[in-house]
Amino acid sequence: QVQLVESGGGLVQAGGSLRLSCAASGRTFNTYVLGWFRQAPGKEREFVARISSNGGTTYYADSVKGRFTISRDNAKNTVYLQMHSLKPEDTAVYFCAADVPYYSGPYYSRSAYDYWGQGTQVTVSS
Repeated sequence: QVQLVESGGGLVQAGGSLRLSCAASGRTFNTYVLGWFRQAPGKEREFVARISSNGGTTYYADSVKGRFTISRDNAKNTVYLQMHSLKPEDTAVYFCAADVPYYSGPYYSRSAYDYWGQGTQVTVSS
């Protein structure tokens, strides 16, 4: 059983920065693909970023490329999302998710991920 806990959300002005963290349980953390998704009010949960088990491969949604960076520290069982140049449209609840080594869908799909955190609120004011 994998448990994920996000932190680091808050209220910032447009153009500001935040760093989200997600701490995970599990003795096989270094085998998990990890992702970040977000969900704004009235909208579907959407893919933001993904990182491979060893951190060597990353993918980003077009809307955040060049502004957000996903990283992981397997020694600390933690994945991060560094966000710069935040825009009001980035306002959402941000979720981290873990994909165990069993193919269940493409990297950008919610169905690919087996465990989810409870989310952390990010609000960007104009």
